[in-house]
Amino acid sequence: MQSLHSIEEMDPFIQQEAITLLYISQPNCSVCHALLPQVEELLEDYPSIQARHMDASEVPEVAGSLSVMTVPAVLVFVEGKEMFRKARFVPMGELNQQLAKLNHFMNE
Repeated sequence: MQSLHSIEEMDPFIQQEAITLLYISQPNCSVCHALLPQVEELLEDYPSIQARHMDASEVPEVAGSLSVMTVPAVLVFVEGKEMFRKARFVPMGELNQQLAKLNHFMNE
């Protein structure tokens, strides 16, 4: 998953793509490291969904900008509007259901 390194990179990414997923983590977070490969594997089933990673320790203003209180955080946007958010414990089944639903509606 490619990384974004600033809010100035994040905003256009979220606004310009139809469906985007933003994965926010920190280097010292073991849950973050365990969850990322699962999210990446799930995204293989949704090639039209664009995903990016942000390191909250590198870009601390992402927390305030998106009201992220804990990591890992998975945020899904449709045409720039937040449609789904899970943080700390991200149930992969629920994430898959949400992505499938959004993907279906956007590709009809």
